[in-house]
Amino acid sequence: MKNTLVKYVGMITLFVLTSATVNAQEAAQLVSKEDPYDMVQNVASKTFDRIKAQQQLISQDPEVLRLIMEEELMPYIDYRFSAYKVLGKYSRGADKKDLLEFITVFRQYLITSYAVAMGYYDNQIVEFEPERDFTDRNDVTVRAVIKDDVRPDIKVAFKVRKDRRSGEWEAYDMIAEGISLLSSKQSEFESILRKDGIQEVIKQMRASINQPIQLNNDSQTAAQ
Repeated sequence: MKNTLVKYVGMITLFVLTSATVNAQEAAQLVSKEDPYDMVQNVASKTFDRIKAQQQLISQDPEVLRLIMEEELMPYIDYRFSAYKVLGKYSRGADKKDLLEFITVFRQYLITSYAVAMGYYDNQIVEFEPERDFTDRNDVTVRAVIKDDVRPDIKVAFKVRKDRRSGEWEAYDMIAEGISLLSSKQSEFESILRKDGIQEVIKQMRASINQPIQLNNDSQTAAQ
């Protein structure tokens, strides 16, 4: 049950945190990061366009999903901040080279995780709650409800933070039905970090990254 919910959570993340374009010219038109609420919603709406437009290409080569995540999702994710959050206390005193390698591999790990979760896309509807005043805020929560004809509604919350230097907003975590993606990864890696260190976690993430993306028997895509 927990694994199913985690996969569904990942699928929801794709809907709301990825962007999409129909052609190369539109790809250059990135969503603005000035308003966290507009950013999340605009990225979501553009995602659906690209998913639908490239279904035939995806069915022919599922690895295209990684490219979509690379080009459309990662520009809106503060993966460095997320990586440090996952490491927690284990980032302190760690070798700088190991930290840089972890961040690089963690980024690829996220891309792979989102590509796998793409297999759960089935035209669900995302409804956002009204925008709230974020003046003088550096961290906001964008709330939404996922509506599905065959599943109960799921409440989700997207954590978005403002970079103090650039002033731009980027997402770093999502919570669905009380489950935080970052907290899940922290729990998954904590015992490994404690016993074997950062390099072992990197090794396991690389193993996951190296698994091929496969088509889902039910609809579109998934991975082993």
